[in-house]
Amino acid sequence: MSETTTTPRADVAVIGGSGFYSFLPEAEQVEVSTPYGEPSSAISVGEVGGTRVAFLPRHGRDHRYPPHLIPYRANLWALRSLGVKQVIAPCAVGGLRPEVAPGDVVVPDQLVDRTYRRNPSFVERGGVHLPFADPYCPGVRTALVGAAEDIKDGGTMVVIEGPRFSTRAESQAYAASGWTLINMTATPEAPLAREMGMCYASMALVTDMDAGAEGEHGVSADEVMALFAQNLERLHGILGSAVAALPDPADCSCASWLEATPPTYAIPDPDAAGLPGAGA
Repeated sequence: MSETTTTPRADVAVIGGSGFYSFLPEAEQVEVSTPYGEPSSAISVGEVGGTRVAFLPRHGRDHRYPPHLIPYRANLWALRSLGVKQVIAPCAVGGLRPEVAPGDVVVPDQLVDRTYRRNPSFVERGGVHLPFADPYCPGVRTALVGAAEDIKDGGTMVVIEGPRFSTRAESQAYAASGWTLINMTATPEAPLAREMGMCYASMALVTDMDAGAEGEHGVSADEVMALFAQNLERLHGILGSAVAALPDPADCSCASWLEATPPTYAIPDPDAAGLPGAGA
């Protein structure tokens, strides 16, 4: 592993969740400065099957950032500044309904935002309104769903503020709403990626059944981390297959909304002189 003073390019990014702190065995470590502060960590850039891939541990390599304090805007801006157009976001989730169980890998197709202390947008002025009816990129989702035979396709992920887990009553209410998974980090990560014109999809590993779905047993952080660790090799294999199957992002509509609604915020240009740190 080597340090670099130049800024390499990447086409695809993987954002690792709790317990997922490394992905690329041989990579350059890139420090990126952003208008929104420092990202969670230096970004690793390497290759997966001939594709240039950037890896960023969402919580930092030492898990220094709890979910409500992750520098989400800095993370997504930094990835875009390296040229990233497609983002795969593995995450640990709780299950809410009997159609999922610990050990399942699910590619959700909807999310519900129940966070309240985070800055969810790059928009700070003007009439810019993000189209977000379908929060996940269909092309990236298709690549993930097809990466292994046992991956479950679809489901709604509710995102809570954290860092505490849900009460039984909250968990039961989420399940009664028909929501499938519960997580603490998928927003504002997903909408920020869309605002940067990047295709984004989550890959959720069910590590536990949430408090209201588990009977007498509540959720513990140790159990979450242990099950995630047991599945790391499996997740690496799924990611490698998904990266190889990603479609051309030029054919996707995730960034096309920016053509009709010019952003009032800077989207970094990886070809601009002076990056990292320059916007266009």
